[in-house]
Amino acid sequence: MSNHYQILDQWCAQSPVIPVITLYKTEHAVPLANALAKGGLSILEVTLRTDCALESIKLMREACPQLLIGAGSVLDTRTLWAAQEVGSQFIVSPGAGPQLLQALAQCQIPVLPGIASISEMLTGYELGLRRFKFFPANINGGVAALKAFSGPIKDVKFCPTGGVNLDNMNDYLALDNVFAVGGTWIVPTDLIEQENWQAITDLAKECLIKSQQVQRSL
Repeated sequence: MSNHYQILDQWCAQSPVIPVITLYKTEHAVPLANALAKGGLSILEVTLRTDCALESIKLMREACPQLLIGAGSVLDTRTLWAAQEVGSQFIVSPGAGPQLLQALAQCQIPVLPGIASISEMLTGYELGLRRFKFFPANINGGVAALKAFSGPIKDVKFCPTGGVNLDNMNDYLALDNVFAVGGTWIVPTDLIEQENWQAITDLAKECLIKSQQVQRSL
């Protein structure tokens, strides 16, 4: 197994809930990261959906070296290189065409290409990839689909997102082939805009405490 995956698995063993963050103001980046860290979450995904996303990743990396900060919503090789340039420590895509998939397979940091089917996963598998984002999980079979995936393929693990929430996240985390879950529910846009960092810390704590109820093997 790639050392990149071992690093990711080690982090996720301690903090298996990954907030999927969309920021509209760079000044929110560091306070948000600190709020999540205070709540016990140490892996953050910042989506590249806004103009301030790359700068926000850079600011978080500089201010919060104790956290693992990654870039999400990477759609092409241009944004992949840009994300790495600002110091992203892992990469997440909602899906991946052939060119992006090839580039992801050559990255020297952990990558999570998005897949929605076994066929898509096998395309990445042939390139040596063993960790994937399962997205959107809720409309592609959810827990039942991931259980089915585990039958023929034993050395692949997933981070499901899309429809994952506080109520069902442990159903996913209890699966042997799930190493983490991700979602936006931990970082609601309204709380960020209100700068209600304490409420976000409380959400993070709630997620972490609940995740610790699951006995997992990574």
